[in-house]
Amino acid sequence: MSDVPSTPENPAALTILARLRAETRPYHDALEAGAFNESLRVGAPTAAGTAQFLERMYGFLQPYEAALRAHEGELGAAWELPQRYRAHLIPEDLGRSADDPGLPLCPTMPPLHTVPQLLGALYVMEGSTLGGQVINRQLERAGIPLRRYFSGYGERTGPMWKTFGQLLTAAATPATADEIVASAARTFQHLDAWINQP
Repeated sequence: MSDVPSTPENPAALTILARLRAETRPYHDALEAGAFNESLRVGAPTAAGTAQFLERMYGFLQPYEAALRAHEGELGAAWELPQRYRAHLIPEDLGRSADDPGLPLCPTMPPLHTVPQLLGALYVMEGSTLGGQVINRQLERAGIPLRRYFSGYGERTGPMWKTFGQLLTAAATPATADEIVASAARTFQHLDAWINQP
């Protein structure tokens, strides 16, 4: 029996990673086209703009990581969640107190109550480790001090992303795939609204 063709018209035949890439692309592109991301990626980044972007990222990451911590047991050790937490790097980058950085938190987070919802959000936030390295190169060209947050996991960024993809592929089921994809889309939308708010 031949395999069912993997096409956008046949989402059940696509792997979870292929579905996530295809179905969240508009939300990913909208986030990257926002003023903050555009200036950091391909524009002329400034120290002040970089700091403001990091402040907004902290406001999203802190509640997102709190939700992940609450579900560490359900996800299991293979996900290496403690190594994937990065919010604490931002106060260091900004020269603020790690205990009380005095930064506002995003008031409208996507739902992060179930494992599929968390997996969708993880897809977005783990993907940002790849984009962060591009941003650090932009900062270097502009003569702005590099930020640890944008370094992702350093030399382990590629392997950590590959491991994440393997774990996500193994964890997704036909019963949870739609919820994972919907959560990723919502995460992009909420992050865009928070990062690129006027």
